[in-house]
Amino acid sequence: MSDEVQYSPGELDREATIYVAGHRGLVGSAIVRRFEAAGFSHIVGRTSTELDLRNREAVSQFFSEMRPRYVVLAAAKVGGILANSSFPVEFLSDNIRIQVNVLDAAREVGVERLLFLGSSCIYPKFAEQPIREDSLLTGHLEPTNDAYAIAKIAGILHVQAVRRQYGLPWISAMPTNLYGPNDNFSPTGSHVLPALIRRYDEAAVSGVETVTNWGTGTPRREFLHADDMADACLYLLEHYDGSEQVNVGSGTDITIAEIADTIADAVGYAGKTLWDTSKPDGTPQKLLDVSKLTNAGWTSKITLSEGIQRTVKWYRDHVLQLREV
Repeated sequence: MSDEVQYSPGELDREATIYVAGHRGLVGSAIVRRFEAAGFSHIVGRTSTELDLRNREAVSQFFSEMRPRYVVLAAAKVGGILANSSFPVEFLSDNIRIQVNVLDAAREVGVERLLFLGSSCIYPKFAEQPIREDSLLTGHLEPTNDAYAIAKIAGILHVQAVRRQYGLPWISAMPTNLYGPNDNFSPTGSHVLPALIRRYDEAAVSGVETVTNWGTGTPRREFLHADDMADACLYLLEHYDGSEQVNVGSGTDITIAEIADTIADAVGYAGKTLWDTSKPDGTPQKLLDVSKLTNAGWTSKITLSEGIQRTVKWYRDHVLQLREV
């Protein structure tokens, strides 16, 4: 574990301009809700059509005009096993460009505090469980999402380089599997939990007798509601200053088969679940060691059962407006 001294940077100015990159996504929208509730009066966001973060000149111009004091980089090209396996070039290229453009522009205008959000897939496929922060770069990555993982690792190192070269107190956080309002529920681009919610809800509505999921159902996964993640982001910005990335999670995991059963119950599906074992399982277990964050004074509050019920309700309320990619 790192022996680096960490200290509290103090409360953020609620009247300062804060830019949330990816403000309409799963994490970004939760961050906006949390920061609004905390009294921030000048939260700035841009949609991808308003500002293409892959466009270096456009990003630089935006930062020059807005000159935010704080930045949360929650924008990324994300997806599940199918999307990552099918489009590794886009997952690597798009994410690298987004990160480099935003981090460089933020440095150029002297952004005071920046939080870079990554993913737990940065850690080796067979990392010792639960996964500690110092497991980074100690083994081979999961092949189905290695391109995305490499991009996120580059972002962590970019933040660390800025700290070393320019002395700015920027930080990185690595969330576990997130879910909640504004998630991607599409058949091809979603992660496991929203994919299962859609699959079982549609099965319940249509009355089909069986639902078939990928893999064996035995891999274990940790889940955290996006509102908990947003709360952790604000806490870290005000209480943590260190170069090592911080794991953010619930500290407990569950098998994919168990989460499938929980979701089936939540949507009222009474049929049978089958497993297509010819499809990949991905990493066998991915549980984060969250002791660093716990020791800093933060723990998750939303239980998995409560979070799933809330997410199912949001999905049903917005099902006609959901994206299909």
